[in-house]
Amino acid sequence: MKNICLKMALILAVSMWALPAPSQDTAKKDTAAKPPLGPSEAVLETWNDVGRKLLAMAEDFPEDKYDFKPTPAQRSFAEQLLHAAGANYFFINLAHGQKLPAEEDPKREQYKTKADVAAFVKKSFADGAAVIKAKGDKGMDDLLTDPNTHRP
Repeated sequence: MKNICLKMALILAVSMWALPAPSQDTAKKDTAAKPPLGPSEAVLETWNDVGRKLLAMAEDFPEDKYDFKPTPAQRSFAEQLLHAAGANYFFINLAHGQKLPAEEDPKREQYKTKADVAAFVKKSFADGAAVIKAKGDKGMDDLLTDPNTHRP
């Protein structure tokens, strides 16, 4: 009886070790089935990921802390968000062949509330995503011309 139990335990242990787990097979099949992303899709995926993260921060941060500055020389949280969203338009406008924004950062006075700032962040990333989609893979190789100097 002891001999049979020992053999059964050994067979069970060997069979569990020798067979791959079903979840491992499923993961391999899923990753193999996806084709690689094209250049514009990869850029769009990253662009949207950054946009989602910034928007989540904008929406999660308490409105009464939006204007807090660790030191007077530093930007507030709202100013940081406006800076990031405003910087998007340096790329968006360039891709459209439009003049670059006149000022580096949008003024806080233009975006008085948390909702205003969050909406601007959301719009800047939506505008950028639209440009990436419109350009497509071919557009990723285009040489851009500076609209101010008309040079590449």
